[in-house]
Amino acid sequence: MMSETALRDLNTLTSSDRKNESSSKGSFTKPFVGSANENVDVSLVSTHVNGSETVNASVEISNSEVEYIESVNLSDVDDLDTSLKTLLAGLDSKDWVLVCESLNNVRRLSIFHKESLLDMLEDVIPLVVKSLKNPRSAVCKTALMTAADIFSAYNDHMIDSLDPLLVQLLLKSSQDKRFVCEAAEKALVAMTTWISPILLLPKLQPYFKNRNPRIRAKASMCFSRSVPRLGIEGIKEYGIDKLIQVAASQLSDQLPESREAARALLLELQTVYEKSHDQPPTTVSENPEMGSWEHFCQSKLSPLSAQAVLRVTNIAREGIVIGS
Repeated sequence: MMSETALRDLNTLTSSDRKNESSSKGSFTKPFVGSANENVDVSLVSTHVNGSETVNASVEISNSEVEYIESVNLSDVDDLDTSLKTLLAGLDSKDWVLVCESLNNVRRLSIFHKESLLDMLEDVIPLVVKSLKNPRSAVCKTALMTAADIFSAYNDHMIDSLDPLLVQLLLKSSQDKRFVCEAAEKALVAMTTWISPILLLPKLQPYFKNRNPRIRAKASMCFSRSVPRLGIEGIKEYGIDKLIQVAASQLSDQLPESREAARALLLELQTVYEKSHDQPPTTVSENPEMGSWEHFCQSKLSPLSAQAVLRVTNIAREGIVIGS
């Protein structure tokens, strides 16, 4: 489902628009064959009239279909200087085919000339975000693929520009158009893979309180994927008590994806906690229960939250015992 800011009225395609759609070139586009499918640019726009919602079925089926090139299949740009000089104008063009070509050039530059593009990132990112908001699916999906490649190339250099990108990635991964949603998911995976969790986790946490349950779920999944990358020492330094409170808050969330992400995170935290509290055989604790996982949960959480967390982790432990 798209956010209100992403919903916009689409004008009927003019003859020049139709010409642009069919005048694609090179390997970028290929002739459209067959009936409309999920890879064709189809846009349904909701509008609000006097408080009531109506749906304008502005269905756009182009005469050509964008070929989405995987990163490993991208070739280098033909002329580096020309590509850099024309990049921003192309990204900001009203010609959607040129925008997609320019987005693919961003991808090529980030792969083959990352140092050359680095100084332009501050200007490039807002235009990639603009393309992510574009109601045309071809532009949006290409922008999502671009975001994934930028994360892969620039890692933590992206952190200061991440917020506007992250908003759109969570929105696009939460909508109903499957092939856009899948591209957004891949971009989020790239983000959690290439950006240091110590920097990323604070960026994700505010979205746990978002009104949209799908966005909460996607944020929870990203958070759960990122925490293990901290490692045992990193998790202890970040604070198991902070992390367990985050996970506990998602256990009762509306969507199963949020709850499953919370369960996975809790099991990770339990494993780290118990490993870090293992005592040498020669050490005898007067109060061994004080260092237990159960006591830790009860000391850091409300009684109801502690009960829910222990139920999850105890069931998992019992399953492991039975399975062994």
